[in-house]
Amino acid sequence: MAEHDDSGDRATLRDFHSVVNMTASQLEKWLQTEDSKAVGQKKDSNESVGHRSGRHIITLLHKKQAEFTAADYEHMEKVVGYVHRHLKQRPDGDITDTRWRFSLMNWGHDPLK
Repeated sequence: MAEHDDSGDRATLRDFHSVVNMTASQLEKWLQTEDSKAVGQKKDSNESVGHRSGRHIITLLHKKQAEFTAADYEHMEKVVGYVHRHLKQRPDGDITDTRWRFSLMNWGHDPLK
């Protein structure tokens, strides 16, 4: 069995923390709002994919690096990819009260920070 090279995990963690600019408490408070619950794609439940992701991000922000699983790193990569793609779709004008911003905030990134 090959040894695990954690350089990829370190890069993923660094990228994750570079796009998640909300604290766990800020994200937790945001996810309780109606604006948070009103945006995003809903698949099999009443909760959007982004809202569910936000709850997972809160868990990740509370964990120590040694506690991360392969699934945690996969989710971090998903968060980084989503935020990067979504930022490229920034609408014109004031974004303060836009669904675009609210969706990003569900993923732990407030573009106004």
